[in-house]
Amino acid sequence: MDGVTLHSALVWALLAVAPLTFVGLLSLKVPYGRHHAGRGWGPGLPDRVGWILMEVPAPVFFAVVYFAGPSAGGTVPLVFLGIWQCHYLNRTFIYPLRTRTRGKSMPAVVAVSGFAFNMVNAYINARWISELGQYDAQWLGDPRFLAGVFVFAAGFALNLHSDNTLLRLRKPGETGYSVPRGGGFRYVSCPNYLGEMMEWAGWALATWSLAGLAFFLFTAANLVPRALNHHRWYRERFEDYPKRRKAIIPGWI
Repeated sequence: MDGVTLHSALVWALLAVAPLTFVGLLSLKVPYGRHHAGRGWGPGLPDRVGWILMEVPAPVFFAVVYFAGPSAGGTVPLVFLGIWQCHYLNRTFIYPLRTRTRGKSMPAVVAVSGFAFNMVNAYINARWISELGQYDAQWLGDPRFLAGVFVFAAGFALNLHSDNTLLRLRKPGETGYSVPRGGGFRYVSCPNYLGEMMEWAGWALATWSLAGLAFFLFTAANLVPRALNHHRWYRERFEDYPKRRKAIIPGWI
């Protein structure tokens, strides 16, 4: 199988798996974070270790594949590289080191599954922007690129602000949960997830690629069911939880 055929096969596989993932996760709570009861799903890893292991292919393998491409030195591909790494250097290394998760664990199977997804996703997106996609300098002025970058930036800002709000809820030494308020939390239970969905919707638009679309759809297939579980979890545990707050999309879901 040549490289182009492999790339196409992986993209279509991700597109096919996304709806199956969505349906499956509507009835299955993936056991990490607040939904991990510490039993079942096999051996566990320390939460930070599992998180970094799960995410590390996204910045590292992406860079390896990207710089192997013939267009790696092009202006537009370099902009896309910067956008990607802006998110994933924070998500992979900075974010887990800021969380207060002492004593918590993640099932190894979750970390390994995330690692496998990020390997595939990093490959299809890096290969596209540095080799298979064709971007000249004029793409920087294309409405699709400009709109996509705007949506990505808005999502990135919402994601960071929401993460910071959640991190500030816990004082040093605390591991419990409380109701987040302000910012995007005025409207939804998981604005951090909404922000991440916006980021990759913007990426799909800016790159105008099937690989980007597959990534966005798979992200939504994972985060929408998880947001619904979070929302239900909050409402079950906090009697004063805001009744008008939705799960992930203001005024709708």
